[in-house]
Amino acid sequence: MEDEPIQYRIVALQVEHRDLDDVIARLTEFPGHDELQLRRLKKKKLQIKDQILQLQIRLVPDIPA
Repeated sequence: MEDEPIQYRIVALQVEHRDLDDVIARLTEFPGHDELQLRRLKKKKLQIKDQILQLQIRLVPDIPA
């Protein structure tokens, strides 16, 4: 059951990823929005996606060659 904490972390990161997606969408609706803030949010979203992928890789058992 050592995979459970990893799965919980993946779910938490997925929620954070969706939340950032919503924030980015709302921010772009406003004319004259802060481009620097938008770029930082998008970078953070990509970092979270990478973290999710790395954790998912850890859940896949090694297959002997």
